[in-house]
Amino acid sequence: MTRNLDIAVFEGDGIGPEIMAPTLAILRKIAEANGDYTLTFTAHPAGAAHYAKTGDSLPKSSLDAAGAADAILLSAMGLPDVRYADGTEISPQIDLRKAFNLFAGVRPVRVGPGPLSPLKIPQGREIDFVLIRESTEGLFHTQGTGTVTDDYAEETLRITREVSEKLFRFAFALARDRKAQGRGPGRVTCVDKANVFRAFAYFRGIFDEEAKAFPDLIADHAYVDATALWMVQKPWDFDVMVTENMFGDILSDLGAGLMGGLGVAPSADIGLDQAVFQPCHGSAPDIAGQGKANPLAMILSGAMMLEWLGLRHDIAALAADGQRLRTAVESVIDAGQILTADLGGTASTQQAGDAVLAAL
Repeated sequence: MTRNLDIAVFEGDGIGPEIMAPTLAILRKIAEANGDYTLTFTAHPAGAAHYAKTGDSLPKSSLDAAGAADAILLSAMGLPDVRYADGTEISPQIDLRKAFNLFAGVRPVRVGPGPLSPLKIPQGREIDFVLIRESTEGLFHTQGTGTVTDDYAEETLRITREVSEKLFRFAFALARDRKAQGRGPGRVTCVDKANVFRAFAYFRGIFDEEAKAFPDLIADHAYVDATALWMVQKPWDFDVMVTENMFGDILSDLGAGLMGGLGVAPSADIGLDQAVFQPCHGSAPDIAGQGKANPLAMILSGAMMLEWLGLRHDIAALAADGQRLRTAVESVIDAGQILTADLGGTASTQQAGDAVLAAL
């Protein structure tokens, strides 16, 4: 029996609609060629441009539709000149994380033999790891509600046992799956600053407790400053890394730099019942409407969505299509022939999308 899956689509701001268009075209063609599932895409309003028009960045109807969908595909959000009254950015993606308890921010870092990475990778080494960022609390806990006076400003770092336990179980399960696929040794590294902050010592303690349930895996620790150094010096040593919200926000951009830029960096925010898939980069309004935007991170995020849906609904063909799409994008990147301007090439958004279709 063919399974239909409903996907809530948020086209975003700036270049958002431009990179969403080829992504949806590719996903539709993949689904049409497969008889085991179908995909229905429904667009919903949200974002900075919508806020500028209506005073609402994420309408309740859009939030409800996202919660009822099988997955959420979200493009780049936000505009630099459109902000809330307190000066903070319009960020419906963070609202979605909090609304659906999307505690696991998944940021894969995979570097192939192509020309993009600034690193010189030694022969026989491979960079293929996943950074998992807790996405609902940490130093983002008081987002928009921190204390600001003439004399001081204060935000609150919050780490809870409930969220941390789910986060670490997710990380260990992912490491186990990667090991079974031959994509890692089965190692999970807790990245923290437990030598300075009691909150991170607490975070590490919960990690060590959860590690006992996974005796077949390796559990270790690293301070965040040392991790930033090692991500440049020896990134091939990492498998699965798990960390607090702000640390993950910073390290994920470093991971994108290892791959060649945010234009090839996908992401997912995953909870127990829902997940959002989106590129790591911003909305780049300075090039919006010019056909220059790089769609590869958006397409890779779509591939992550297919894999997640396939595993969640036990549809092997769906997960396989996700892997196939990821491989197709990586082959375009590694070939280095059809790349957009941010990656040193001259290809248009449409040409980059067509190259992925050709690789498929």
